[in-house]
Amino acid sequence: MQQTTVGVSLVGCGSAQLSVALSNEDLSQMVETSDEWIATRTGIRQRHIATGQDSLSSLAARAGAAAIEMSGLTAEAVDLIILATSTPDDLFGSAAQVQAELGATRATAFDLTAACSGFVFALVTAAQYLRTGVYQTVLVVGADVLSRWTDWRDRRTCVLFGDGAGAVVLQASDRDRLLGFEMRSDGTMNGCLTLPYQSESTVLIDDKTAQKGTYAPIDMNGKEVYRFAVKRVPEIVEKALFRANLTTQDVDWLLLHQANQRILDAVASRLNMPADRVISNMSRHGNTSAASIPIALDEAVRNGQIKPGDVVASSGFGAGLSWGAAIFEWG
Repeated sequence: MQQTTVGVSLVGCGSAQLSVALSNEDLSQMVETSDEWIATRTGIRQRHIATGQDSLSSLAARAGAAAIEMSGLTAEAVDLIILATSTPDDLFGSAAQVQAELGATRATAFDLTAACSGFVFALVTAAQYLRTGVYQTVLVVGADVLSRWTDWRDRRTCVLFGDGAGAVVLQASDRDRLLGFEMRSDGTMNGCLTLPYQSESTVLIDDKTAQKGTYAPIDMNGKEVYRFAVKRVPEIVEKALFRANLTTQDVDWLLLHQANQRILDAVASRLNMPADRVISNMSRHGNTSAASIPIALDEAVRNGQIKPGDVVASSGFGAGLSWGAAIFEWG
């Protein structure tokens, strides 16, 4: 008989370390820009780039293995793997490959695509399986290799994005540490941030054609995305806090998707949260999409910044457009 539980605990985190860093100075040799121009507008000093030996699934597996090791569990204990990514190695999905690389032989695995909101959406999805008692242990991985789809001649976008992977292990618990969440989407604003498929007609026979093509590089209306984020993110954090019966005064750390330092500063200001309670690793990693929150979480936990029992307000936001927030107690 399946065990019914109502609680969720976050018991381990991990991230994949990439060896190749692309600095702002490097970019200034590729496009007309400078370290000062990039840093003052984004807060980014460098970003990491996957090499030819780094697949999306290998990065995700490395992050997952580190999270499993911290949790004190084994890969065989994992019941479910949810891989949040927009850049799979295979359009049919990469989660099963992550399962194989980890040796998580008991785990079901699937991909979840929600761009920069992906990790938060996957975290909330995982919690539902645990709360209903279907599974006891879930690995959530956020991983993206955006360098594959970056136009390195477009200085508006190429300065922003990097590659990476981060992960957390969730377990069923008699105490619920996922305190509240909220998720939203607005497809009417989809055109503000896209990685679109571009098709070309291919004649099959007579007047019958099929559509073949590939994906165009990332395209973004930066001003609209900024306006969207600074308005919607504080709102959704407050709604998630309301569901948790908490206020910003109860929050130890604000952990946002690492899109732009100006967005982090504006959101923190609107929430009346001091800068020393905002987690930021953007200067070293840039925007790693679904990977950004778990990478920042892993670094903050391992350097002792986030401690067991700390309350974290996290929010992801981006393409879709989509946005979500989750309030959780670490450990």
